[in-house]
Amino acid sequence: MAARRQRYGRNNILEAPSYTWAELCRNTVSDPMLWFLVCTSVLYLVLGQPVEGWTLLAAIVPLAGMDAWLHHRTRASMEGLSHQLAEHAVVLREGTLQRVEATDVVVGDLVEVAAGEPFPADGLVVAGEGLQTEESSLTGESQPVRKRPLRGELPPGNDPLVEWTHWGLAGTRLLTGRAVLRAVFTGEETLYGRITRTATRHQRARTPLQAAVQGLVAILLAAAASFCGVLAFVRWRQGYGWLDAMVSAATLAVAALPEEFPVALTFFLGSGVYRLARRRALVKRAVSVENIGRVTCICMDKTGTLTEGQLRVASCLPMAQVSPARLLHAASRASRPENGDPLDGAIAAAASAQGPTAPPSEVLALFPFTEERRRETAVVREDDGLWAFTKGSPEVVLAACTLSPEERAEWRHEVEAQAAQGRKVIACAEQRLDAHGWLGGEPLRGLRFLGLVVCADPVRPGVAESIAACHRAGIHLVMVTGDHPETARAVAREIGLGGEAPSLLLGEELEARLSQTGGVLPRNLDIIARTLPAQKLELVRALQASGEVVAVTGDGVNDVPALQAADVGIAMGERGTRSAREVASIVLLDDNLHSIVGAIAEGRQLFHNLRTSFQYLLLIHIPLVVTAALIPLAGYPLLYMPIHVIWLELIIHPTALLAFQDAASPEALRPSERPVQVRFFSRGDWAAVCVSSVVLVGVMVLGYEWSLGGHRNVEHARAMAMVALTVASAGFCALLSGLRTRLAKLICAATLASALVLVQVPALARLLHLSPLHVMDWGWAIAGGAMACLPLLPRLFLPWQRPRPTPQVPPGTPRPSRRSGFKWPRQTHG
Repeated sequence: MAARRQRYGRNNILEAPSYTWAELCRNTVSDPMLWFLVCTSVLYLVLGQPVEGWTLLAAIVPLAGMDAWLHHRTRASMEGLSHQLAEHAVVLREGTLQRVEATDVVVGDLVEVAAGEPFPADGLVVAGEGLQTEESSLTGESQPVRKRPLRGELPPGNDPLVEWTHWGLAGTRLLTGRAVLRAVFTGEETLYGRITRTATRHQRARTPLQAAVQGLVAILLAAAASFCGVLAFVRWRQGYGWLDAMVSAATLAVAALPEEFPVALTFFLGSGVYRLARRRALVKRAVSVENIGRVTCICMDKTGTLTEGQLRVASCLPMAQVSPARLLHAASRASRPENGDPLDGAIAAAASAQGPTAPPSEVLALFPFTEERRRETAVVREDDGLWAFTKGSPEVVLAACTLSPEERAEWRHEVEAQAAQGRKVIACAEQRLDAHGWLGGEPLRGLRFLGLVVCADPVRPGVAESIAACHRAGIHLVMVTGDHPETARAVAREIGLGGEAPSLLLGEELEARLSQTGGVLPRNLDIIARTLPAQKLELVRALQASGEVVAVTGDGVNDVPALQAADVGIAMGERGTRSAREVASIVLLDDNLHSIVGAIAEGRQLFHNLRTSFQYLLLIHIPLVVTAALIPLAGYPLLYMPIHVIWLELIIHPTALLAFQDAASPEALRPSERPVQVRFFSRGDWAAVCVSSVVLVGVMVLGYEWSLGGHRNVEHARAMAMVALTVASAGFCALLSGLRTRLAKLICAATLASALVLVQVPALARLLHLSPLHVMDWGWAIAGGAMACLPLLPRLFLPWQRPRPTPQVPPGTPRPSRRSGFKWPRQTHG
């Protein structure tokens, strides 16, 4: 044993993450947004505005705290993964059974696993009867999986292929029976270890919106710094002195600092988090609000997302003159729900729903289900005599019943029809026994056939409507499941996915096609069945490489790698494993696909709102900065004093943050309005911003020069330019927001009122170094502001456009090497 442990290592399926606090500090310091806040705050302090400076410095604290929180959640995620694993194991060593730590299990150990216990390692089942395992958290299989002991010799060859039914896997649980397992793979070599290693090593890419905002801020900062230096030098060379040069540069710097952009991004994302929470979607990473609005493809987990994830009796098909209640009574007598079998639990629940069932006075014999017998029989004494009740495989039960060949063929046809719909069909029969003549054996023939009990995992209410809404929005839907292909097809047809003939591939077929075509997926793919976690991960990466923005839903450990790799990982909050919830960026509190559709609508609306807000900021900031630099450079007196910039900021901030907060509407999911842009603004948007800015700059410069006149009335000229800018701000807000909200109307009115009061009231005008305007001046300012808004009119009637995103292929995940002469079959289930 010591030699094997030295060779294969300890059974540490999960290792502590290598992400240390030192790495956390390095990553935090390297964040460009952090340095932007530092530089901006220092500049504010130098310019004599301590409130703004210290506020921005204080904003660094929550950013660092968020990094620390994410570091903590990484460790918590590892703890959540460990909850699926065995802590102890019973192994046979030196001829005796010993209870040891699960990490002490080594390759070659014989491990005894009781019902309800998890497997401590991957291995071959060598002994046990009536074995069923629960593998949904690892493979996605919704039904219990039956296991058979491996009899006889292994297949020949150095790398024998062993059927899946002989394997017990770490991270799965034994439901029924008592199994003896020969450990083959331990530690990171287990399937569970491979999944968790892929999840913990995956890195999240920066979202396009984050990159766009950072790029925009960097450009504006560089332009502002250049303008400030040039302006200071020119004013000094013009003979105005160092004081005027420094004031000019400082005023321009305050006006040009683009602090509204990161503030608006944070504010809008926070608003999106709140709105998604109202739709029962808990957002763990605020940028996911942006990503979900850009989603073009959803890889949906069947069990628990599209279906309820719980086996139920869908229908009863009794024989003539047999009531459904009698059929369920017989099926429940031959069931043992206390053993944890989901099928027996579903039958017992359906029988109890028919009414209270009197317990049998005595259970005389039980003949349990085995892979060889494929049926279960109970001999019970009831009030009216001795009865034998049998349920099991329709082929076996029908052969033991007294039916004519025509009746038997008719029922077999019914079984095939139900199975083609992906349902689990159980046949039931009974036989009255002679209390004195029965010798204790199981009745093998002459049974009275009662009918069929059909079980299924029912589709969740509203799923079909949500699928239709996604189709209307142009979102590609792919069902990814570990279930049987026919089960997946039946569910797809029921919910309207792929029409009457949905396109389906097995997981191994998908893997083969991706390798043959270089990662190119077939078009109109609807279903991937019998999928392994690595194949689901490859699917997500292939979709991303083809330009799709991918959302993945999942609830089990098998979904963890795909949830990590997806642009938006969506975990089920009600039935999902802790590990899935930890790595996902969004957790659905109600496990409802309809919540995903609503979240996509909110995300798209948020993208539109944020883009409109940024467009407004550019429309105001560009004329503000250009006129603040151009007029002094031309040798005129300063246009803006610091108090003027404060006035404008009091207008710009609430307008950008509050005026464009539109709620999601059905139009947000129209396919012609899919905001999945890699670039934040299209060329048409930039053209509209540039033309409007040029027009507004021209209006302000001409109005300033005309009002300045020969008497050099600077206060009158400043008032003229300020009124034109504020009128244009109100016009931009009205056009971009459509005045659809009360706040937008209020802000537009307040903007115009501020200009009227601050300019026309003499006392306030003197305080602001302005002078009241005449009626003609107001007419010129209003006409000029309206002219600046004209270039925006065509853009209001054009739909959102979807440019071609640049695909980025994530690096592949290395496959672990096998270290023994065993391997799992590529087809996971029989």
